[in-house]
Amino acid sequence: MEIRRLGFIPGEHVRRETLFHVANGYLGMRGSFEEGTPPGVRSVRGTYINGFFDSSDIHYEEKLHGFASIQQSIVNVIDTQGISLDLDGEAFSLSAGKVRDFRQVLDIETGVYTRSLIWTSPRGKRTEIVFRRLASFILPSLALIHAELKPLDWSGAVRLTSSQRGDVLQDSDPNDPRKASVGRKMLRVTSALEQDGAMLMTAETLHSRLTMASAVSHRWQGGFTIGHRVGEMISEAMLVGRVKAGEAVSLTKYCVYTDSRRFEDPAEQALELLGQALKLDFPGWAERQSEYLDRFWQRAGAQIKGNEPLDASLSWSMYTLLASAGKDGIGNIASKGLSGEGYEGHYFWDTEIYMFPFFLLTSPDIARDLLRSRAAMLPEAIRHAREMGHEVGALYAWRTITGSECSAYFPSGSAQYHINGAVAHAFLTYWQVTGDLSFMAEEGAEVLIQTARLWLDAGHWQAGQFRIDSVTGPDEYSCIVNNNYYTNRSAQSHLRGTVKLCEALRNNGMLREAQERTSLAEAELDQFRHAAEAMYLPFDSDLGICAQDDAFLSKKRLDLSQIPKERFPLLMHYHPLFLYRHQVCKQADTVLAHFLYEEGEDEAAIRRGYEYYEEITTHDSSLSECIFSMMAARTGRPEKAYDYYRRTAALDLEDTHGNTADGIHAANMGGCWMGIVFGFAGLRLHWNGLAFRPCLPDKMEGYSFRLTWRGTGMQVLVQGGEALFMIQSGPGLELSVYDQEYRVEYELRVPIKANAGET
Repeated sequence: MEIRRLGFIPGEHVRRETLFHVANGYLGMRGSFEEGTPPGVRSVRGTYINGFFDSSDIHYEEKLHGFASIQQSIVNVIDTQGISLDLDGEAFSLSAGKVRDFRQVLDIETGVYTRSLIWTSPRGKRTEIVFRRLASFILPSLALIHAELKPLDWSGAVRLTSSQRGDVLQDSDPNDPRKASVGRKMLRVTSALEQDGAMLMTAETLHSRLTMASAVSHRWQGGFTIGHRVGEMISEAMLVGRVKAGEAVSLTKYCVYTDSRRFEDPAEQALELLGQALKLDFPGWAERQSEYLDRFWQRAGAQIKGNEPLDASLSWSMYTLLASAGKDGIGNIASKGLSGEGYEGHYFWDTEIYMFPFFLLTSPDIARDLLRSRAAMLPEAIRHAREMGHEVGALYAWRTITGSECSAYFPSGSAQYHINGAVAHAFLTYWQVTGDLSFMAEEGAEVLIQTARLWLDAGHWQAGQFRIDSVTGPDEYSCIVNNNYYTNRSAQSHLRGTVKLCEALRNNGMLREAQERTSLAEAELDQFRHAAEAMYLPFDSDLGICAQDDAFLSKKRLDLSQIPKERFPLLMHYHPLFLYRHQVCKQADTVLAHFLYEEGEDEAAIRRGYEYYEEITTHDSSLSECIFSMMAARTGRPEKAYDYYRRTAALDLEDTHGNTADGIHAANMGGCWMGIVFGFAGLRLHWNGLAFRPCLPDKMEGYSFRLTWRGTGMQVLVQGGEALFMIQSGPGLELSVYDQEYRVEYELRVPIKANAGET
């Protein structure tokens, strides 16, 4: 499967830099041109290490207690992308001469990005030029760039200049709250040298004082001689030789990155890893990459039948999620992955709600690493809770890199307490799907207990009900509200799940360690139970729907049809208070709660709630349409679900939100996968097994996907009027389809019901 773009279109270049980035969860490199960008063409030339950040003070003219004080931003690290070509005295550039057969292709089965073209120089000499790249999943510190050129009608001298640059800046936009406002320098080069053919450069962030190193070396085919020039900010390797018409020559550039969050001695260990990397040529690393991805697709493959664009988007989404996810317990998944600087490389609840399910059901080891990353942030979450006035418990930061709150706007930042529920949901579903009680005892229990305590301190009792005031739900167009339905529902699930886990740990003789670490008392578990059972969930009996919060349905309804298209997204054109005073939703909120926590909810209320909130939701957030797609399928509207799904799948590949240049929308990619599995197939995770409600839109021939449940690998295929469930590895399992229980040892076929969501 490939993502392909033809022809050089200057206005699309910065967006294509995002689409054709290469990454592996530790290291990401945007698809910038090796030789540089033609004059006047916007480019965001960037390379990023997951979780490698610089910090700065947040300045307030009127700062109050507990406001976030330190900003963290992902760093655009040392640039090793540069390779310039001098072909018989003419510098290769897309701004000179003529270009034909220009192609950009990302092969998601090998993880190799290729840019190829035929360049006719100003003097009329034609050369075939091919650049290939990969970021290794096998050796995560390694990125490779392979340049190959073949003169078609000339012979002569060639010079290739490979650069390593420390003079990098951050991307910025002072008018976009989703990006840094100032394009500042975050990195100071501390040393540059050449050693045995390797160019080594070290650097330190200006404020966080993290250190990193990049080590670069080269291998080539052709009669080249090499020389090096090392400067304070720029190091270069120059390869000089001669070529003959019709004969290809090539250069492979090995780029190794290390950082002080993972390595004790980044410089020394970068050189060691570079030595390992040099043992294989580019085809060798590409072959190992292909083998890794083949194993990944064997357990995670999903397909949409009869619609190539949708299928390509689904495959690209899954591949890019894999490329974005931290796999070392330190890095998590930034909202833009490792493809750009939008949202400054921060981790949000996006990971747990939108992206974690993909890994949980296909690659549980990666899911566990993501949870380890959150567990490592627990001390900061405890500190944050104290800053917010809570004497007990832990409150995870709304946006962060290491765990401290980085949002300067608390109404839609720190007030989003529901991130605790998201983190808890991920830990609980991990236990549910894997049965890994040992991990829960070692790391999960402490996170769940400390975050559950926060709900008891944040909420209060009134008339026998447990209520939570002054919070912000997922819908950021309504802030600081009382009893946000989504927040209260997630808190209820969190409290119940924590009690259930502690009971399971006690029954297996594994609770004592968690009790010692948290000083958990039996009385607290009783408080958790009591608060969960008495949780207030606002409901409007006149409309027959769950109310988004206590006041939402009493506000004036904003008529979205009267707002010009150019004034969307609303957050870019209206003051927050204007939005807070109206019934208008940025994204799914109560509808999202009905997706995640449907148990015990009235079916008619779910359907009516979908209809009501759909009319007032702008989908200004990329997190929204995938949820409405899944819930359209859930409520018996498969064709509407398809329309929402198509827009979800098109978001980045067609740049429908107009900001793909800033990086991928990683949560939306998770939604692209969930839209098939949780949407059309209707999967829900129950404590006693898997439950499905499959449907098939008329515009879709079929779909299939693979998943793992407690050691059993299964494939689901929906087409031709039936759903087929096939055991591929491991023991049989119990599942339900349309609320009918089955035991599957080999395969199960069930006819698809029309309007299945209405059952």
